[in-house]
Amino acid sequence: MKRPFQFDFEKAVQAVAFLLRRERFHRMNYMRLLKILYIAERECLRDSGKALTGSRVVAMKRGPVLEEVYELIRSQHVETPRWAQFFQKENYELVLIPDRDPGVGRLSRFVTEKLEDVAQRHDHDDEFAMVDIAHQLKEWQMNDPGSSSKEIPLTDILDAIGRSDDLDRIVQGAHADALAREFFATEPQTNS
Repeated sequence: MKRPFQFDFEKAVQAVAFLLRRERFHRMNYMRLLKILYIAERECLRDSGKALTGSRVVAMKRGPVLEEVYELIRSQHVETPRWAQFFQKENYELVLIPDRDPGVGRLSRFVTEKLEDVAQRHDHDDEFAMVDIAHQLKEWQMNDPGSSSKEIPLTDILDAIGRSDDLDRIVQGAHADALAREFFATEPQTNS
C-alpha cells in the first residue's frame, strides 16, 4: 500500500521545539527525543486517526523512528537548511537555538496536549530506557530489523494500536487532509 500520509515539515519542527522547550537548557539526547516523538505520533494515530508529522516510520536496531525527522537531525534531508534555523546537533543532543523558536501555530490543542502527556510520562526515562520501551512496541517486534532497518507498514502500526478495522477510514482521511493542505497552500504571487 502506498503511504497515505505526507510529511508535514512545519508540524515536525514545532513538535520537536515543543519537546525541547520543556527540557532544561532546551536540549535533549536525540535518541530519546525520537522515541518520545514516535510514541506521540503513534498515540495521535490511535486516538484521532491522524498522524502528527506524517513521517514514514522505520524500524531500526534501537526501535521505531520517524524517518524524515531522523534525516533532519542527521542533516540528510532536503529541508535541512530550514531545520538548521531552529536546531543544532551537539554530539548526541539536539538543541533549540535561542531566540529561534518556531512556535506552535501548526499544532492543534490535541497535539500539544498529547506531546505534553507523552513527555511527562517519560520525564525520568533516559535514552536507554526509551529504547527498552520502544522494543516492547508490537509494531517494532513484528518488524525487528536486526542491525539493519526496514519500513514499518501502516497496517502493522494500526494492528498494534487496535485500529486495524479503521484502515480505509484513516487512509481516506489522510488523502482528504493532503488535498486540503494542497488547496490551501500559499502560492507565490506573480506579476501579470
